[in-house]
Parts: sequence; C-alpha cells; structure tokens
Amino acid sequence: MTTTPLGAGRYLTPADLPETTRTSAHELTTQDGATVNGLLRVVPGATTVAFLMHPRQDFSHHVLVPELLKHGFAVWTQGARSMGNDLTLLHEQAVLDMAAGHVFLRRNGFENVVAVGHSGGAALAALYLQQSAATPASRLDSTPGGKLVPLPEAELPSADGLIMMAPHPGQGALLQRVIDPSVVDETDPLSADPALDPYDPANGFAAPPASSSYSPEFVERYRRAQRARIERIDEVARERVETSQKARKRYAAGKEAHDRRAALATGVITVHRTDADLRAADLSLDPNDRPYGSLFGRRPDLTNYGIIGFGRLTTPEAWLSTWSANSTRADLAACAPGVTVPALLIELTGDQACFPADAKRFAELLPHPDVTHVRVPGRHFGAPLHHGMTSGAVLAGEEMARWTAERFTSVASASF
Repeated sequence: MTTTPLGAGRYLTPADLPETTRTSAHELTTQDGATVNGLLRVVPGATTVAFLMHPRQDFSHHVLVPELLKHGFAVWTQGARSMGNDLTLLHEQAVLDMAAGHVFLRRNGFENVVAVGHSGGAALAALYLQQSAATPASRLDSTPGGKLVPLPEAELPSADGLIMMAPHPGQGALLQRVIDPSVVDETDPLSADPALDPYDPANGFAAPPASSSYSPEFVERYRRAQRARIERIDEVARERVETSQKARKRYAAGKEAHDRRAALATGVITVHRTDADLRAADLSLDPNDRPYGSLFGRRPDLTNYGIIGFGRLTTPEAWLSTWSANSTRADLAACAPGVTVPALLIELTGDQACFPADAKRFAELLPHPDVTHVRVPGRHFGAPLHHGMTSGAVLAGEEMARWTAERFTSVASASF
C-alpha cells in the first residue's frame, strides 16, 4: 500500500448511485416565505431518511449520498436560501430553511429522520435541534444584528438522531482559529506585523513541507491577537448595523428618501487572509494523522494571500450571525447541550478542522445518554488518508449504517 499524501481532498468524485435509486426535486417554502430546494433520493425499502444540509455549500452531490443509499437510507439533500453566498448568510434564517425540510419529510411518511451534519453542517444541525427542543416562547426571534426571524411561530420537527462527521466548531469559532492576526490594515491584504506573521521564519515557520515549530509563547500571543482582530471587526459590524437601524427609524418617522438609502447602505466587510491556522504548518500542535497544509491546500503560506478562505466578504449583519465567534449562535459547543436525541460523532483521524480534543469535547457536551464517538482514518472532506486506502467517506458510511440499524428498526412506507 502506498502512503503518498493526497492534496486537500476538497473535491471528491462520489461513487455511483445504486441503480434502484429514485430521485425527485422539490421546492419548499419556509415560515417567512423564502424558497429553498432539495433533492430526495429513495431506494426500495428505505424507512429512514438522512437529512444532509450545509449553511453555505451545495450538498446535492455530497460524497456521503451514495454511501448512505447503498446502506438502505433514503437521502434528502437541501440548500439554504443563501447557498453558495457567504455575503448574506444568516444562521437564524438557515434554521427556518432546515425546518421546511424536516416538515416535508415528516409529512411524507418516513418513520425516522436522521440529521447528518458534515463540517459546518454539524453546527447548523445542532442549532436546529437546540431550537426544536426549546419551547416556542424561548426560541430565537431575531439575529444578533436585530433582524426579526419567526422561529417562535415556526414548525420545527425534531430529528430522531444526529450524526456528525468531521464536525468543526462552527463558522465563527473556525474563522477565529484560521484568521491571520498579523493584518494591521484591513484595507491592505499585504499589511503585516512581523512579530505576528505566522509565515515568517523568525516566528518558527519552516519552508513546506517541513513542519514548522512555533513556541508556546508565540502560539498564545498569536491566538490572543486572533481574538482581538475578530473583536475589531465585530465593532465595525455593530456600528454599521446600528447606523442602519437609526436611519430606518428616521425614515419611518419622516419618510425622507436619504434616510431610506442610508438604511440600506451598510456596505460589505472584506476580511483579508483567513488561511492562517498555526496547526496547518506545525503538525506538533493538536497532533493527529493530518498531512501538512490546510483545508484549502498544501501551501497555506500562499493561499492565505489568495481570494479563497472563510468569511472573506460579508454584510455586517451576516458577519454577526455567522462569522463572529462572539455573537454567532451556530457554535457547536454552545448548541450541543441542547441536543436531546441520540448522537453519533465520527472523527476523521486526518482532519484539519476537527482535532482530537474538539471531537472529545463535542461528544462530552451532548447530553443524551446514547452518544457514540468513533474514529476512522480519513480527511476532513471524506478523502482517504493516503492513496490506496479506503476513503473516510466509505468508512463513515459503514459506521452510520451500523449505528442507525441498532436504533431504528421500525418499517414504514414513504410515498411521493
């Protein structure tokens, strides 16, 4: 067996679907009138449906879809209203989007619905289940920026179980881990404080693929500076939201056209350099089986300066709801204690976003007496650790099938 390392493993070709798969497309309307779309794939005899959704990504052809189908699941993949568009993503609205899918599946005869959260989909699923378990009066009714969201009035059917594969801590907590704190001018993508530059040899960086070696003092100072940068962007976002709200109130009172324009002119926030997690370059930090590099590739010292990355362009409202570690509600550690259903957490041993301590902590925070934590070889997006090895997605699918079969044995027919 070769041990040649793979790339980031971000773009995988899913296996073929079983020949007996029936696929149908559905358009759903949310509680607040938005339109979302989903694909339902059913194999004969399926009584349990796996619900896959991510707040930002299109999961229509997710690598787990054929794995789940071949094990007898039906599979529902759904997009949020802001799918593929970080600019306007509000997690509170994404909960409403997910609710529409749960209502649809319950009304169409499936006996068991299992929420399957991969990567950032785990925090969204946990937030949904937290809100589903809460009394209507205690549910969220607005975003951190003050936009009203009718979760108290919405129908939020619970899932029967939660499966998480490679769950990262949530968009905001993840961004705080990967943002480059050496940026000193938010308008200049090349500005840097040399004392905080993660890719400066003076701070412990080594030319890839050699592992870097950051001192504990630098790591602590770096992470403290990451938190400070997030807080500075938070302040900008809050100021812009507040200015917009004041203009809206003035318009309501005086109907001046200028105030109406000012209420809309929040602008967008550009966040440079968000591929700078020290663990991508220093494999001794939170060690696991991961290869050198980040979720975006083998050279984070270069991709950090490119256009890809988390939270790069966002409205102030979306920043506060999704990307701020301080105000987002879609934080897995915060939501997990509110999840009241059996859960399976699948840790991929080569993950670059969910580290061993993360997986252990998330499993311990889930309150249900039936919580299972397993580890399988694989990469964050489901790729194998090395060429020639079985993929993490295949191994995870086997664990999901085994766990589900032990808990959900009733039979029902689903008609569409």
